[in-house]
Amino acid sequence: MRPILSLCTAAIAAVTLAAGPAAAQSPQKMTLTLNFLAGGPQAGFMYGKKLGYYRDVGIDLTIEEGKGSATTAQQVATGQTDVGFADAPAAMQVRSKGGPVKIVAPILQTNGFAVISLEATGLRAPRDLVGRTVAVQPGTAQTTLLDAIFAANNIDKSKVNIVNIDPAALVGTLLEKKVDAILAGADFQSVQIRDRGFKVHDMFYRDIGVPTVGLAIIARDDKLQANADLYRRFVAASLRGWDAARKDPDAASQAVVEQFAAGNKAQILKQLEVDLLLVCAKGSKSLGLVPDENWKITHDLMTKYLGLPADKPAADYYTTTFVPANAPACS
Repeated sequence: MRPILSLCTAAIAAVTLAAGPAAAQSPQKMTLTLNFLAGGPQAGFMYGKKLGYYRDVGIDLTIEEGKGSATTAQQVATGQTDVGFADAPAAMQVRSKGGPVKIVAPILQTNGFAVISLEATGLRAPRDLVGRTVAVQPGTAQTTLLDAIFAANNIDKSKVNIVNIDPAALVGTLLEKKVDAILAGADFQSVQIRDRGFKVHDMFYRDIGVPTVGLAIIARDDKLQANADLYRRFVAASLRGWDAARKDPDAASQAVVEQFAAGNKAQILKQLEVDLLLVCAKGSKSLGLVPDENWKITHDLMTKYLGLPADKPAADYYTTTFVPANAPACS
């Protein structure tokens, strides 16, 4: 008869082998830097962490808040963080200037930019902007891409009254009816306005000719090459977390509040409900995979309106090799 100790040892070894290398080894530490303060647009990561999805694949994840997509992309490029969550165009701009940043999995497959107006104003389509006053924030992507909206909808820019406004006064200017519309985020300013009891109409950029890729997971080229399996596991766990957030937005919003001890759950939930409209672009088959046509449109718009050099193709800025074949479906 074999000793009982030997039988136990063999059983433990069998379980360890079955669990795979990620479970057999000590968890690998990773730091994710968000694009901004934690809220609805980032909730899938926090929910995934709460549900243990990163731990399941051998990752000990720390999530840090960010100070803007451009800053996060720079931190990734300089190796100050392992992985970032940033607006895809911001990451592309950093790469075009020599930063070794690659987009590995868009989470919001289209941007959340919108032309926001009060319901009573009657703005329903871009052509309705003719003869109206639109407040913009100078230097933002929303403002720069307004020209693309005009071009896509055959609108004479000179027939729209565009006024620059301080970001702090943007919402108030609309509510005081000093302007007919503002350019802002449907998951931020629109939520704020609705919370004040006003009915709002959003014309999403994605629906009026400007479906640029939105917030995405990004990482350094050399880290992706040196630790390909680690980043594949990270992406898989993240997409799993976002899929779970789709199924239970309330619980995902609660996870944000729990992990950062800040923010209003009700407002975070409202933000997330908007963001979940953006996790799949038209024609997309799964989370994390943007249709090639959207990448082409993003690249073309950026070279024309945002100063992106045209010397490299759209494919230079992203890779799909880290998205698992069994990524959660869009349908």
